[in-house]
Amino acid sequence: MHVPADEMDQQGRIVVIGSTNTDVVMHVDRLPRPGETITGGDMALFAGGKGANQACAAGKLGGSVTFIGQVGSDPFGAVLLANLRQAGVDTACVGITGRASGCASIYVLAGGEKAIVISPGANATLDPETALSRLDGLEDVDLVLLQLEIPIETVDAVLSWARSRGARTALDPAPARPLAASLLCKVDFLTPNQSEAAALLGEPSWEIRSFIDAEEAATGLLALAPAAVVMKLGSLGCLVAAGESRTREEAYPVAAVDTTAAGDAFNGGFAVALSEGRTVVEAAAFANAAGAISVTRNGAQASLPSRVEVSRFLELEDDRPNRYAKETRCLL
Repeated sequence: MHVPADEMDQQGRIVVIGSTNTDVVMHVDRLPRPGETITGGDMALFAGGKGANQACAAGKLGGSVTFIGQVGSDPFGAVLLANLRQAGVDTACVGITGRASGCASIYVLAGGEKAIVISPGANATLDPETALSRLDGLEDVDLVLLQLEIPIETVDAVLSWARSRGARTALDPAPARPLAASLLCKVDFLTPNQSEAAALLGEPSWEIRSFIDAEEAATGLLALAPAAVVMKLGSLGCLVAAGESRTREEAYPVAAVDTTAAGDAFNGGFAVALSEGRTVVEAAAFANAAGAISVTRNGAQASLPSRVEVSRFLELEDDRPNRYAKETRCLL
C-alpha cells in the first residue's frame, strides 16, 4: 500500500505521550547466567524510549507530531530533546525534572532479537495531572499514541481525556503486562506483539507462531473491548482484526540486523497513515514497510526510516509480482 504524498497535506495532529531513554546497546552471543560475566561487542549509545521512538518515527514519516514526556536536567536529556527536534517533533510539551533521564540497557543477540532492562528515571514523573495539563493546551488533536513506559495511571487518564474530546487512541501495550478491561475499552487501536498479546490474555507462556494463533489471540483481545487489534507478528507480518474481519499482511523479506525499534517504527507509521485518512488495513500495510526497513539497521531512532525511504521501498515491492500476499476473511 502506497500513501500518496499529497495526503500529507490533509493530516491530523498526532500526540505521542510516553518515555524517552538513552539506549546503551551491546551485541552478545548469548545472555549471561546469574552470577556470570561474559564479553560482548563494543558499547553504543542511542536515543530511545518507546514514546520518543514512536514520535520520531512519525515525525520522520512526515506526520504532524507533538510529544509529551519528561527528561532529566542531565546531558542525556538535552541529547534526547535534540533528537526529537531533528526528527521534526514538537517538544514544547516536554518537561525537565530533577531525576535522571530514563535509560535502557539493550543486549542484542545473533539474528537481531534483544533483551532489555529499563530504568524509568524522569519518565516516572509523568503523572496524570502533568500529562493532562499539557494536553489541554493543544488544539485539534486527532490521534493520541501511548505505550506503557510511563505510569499506568497516566495512560488511563489520557485515554479518558481522548475519549471525552473525540480524539482517536492507539495503545502499544509494551512492555508486556496484563491490563484492566476498563482501560482497554477506551482504546481504538491496540497494537501488541506476540508476547504482549499473550500477557494481555493472561497466558504469558503462550507462543503465537502462526496467523491461525494470531487470529485466536485477536478474537480474545477484541473481547476485552478495544475497537480494533493490529497485532505485530515479526517475521510473519501483522494481523488486523476488527469486528468479524481478519486481514493478514505478510512480512517483507529483509535481512534483520537489529529489531530494537521495529515495533516503534510500525506504530509511528501506523499513526501517520491513520492521520492522513487511511483505513486501518491500509495504515497497517504502510506501518509494515516502515518496520521492515528499521530492522535492517542498528539502534532505535537511528534505524527509523524517512518518508522517502518508505515510499521507495513500497514502489520496489509493488514491482515484484506475486511477492506480497494479503488475505481478508470474515468470521461467520
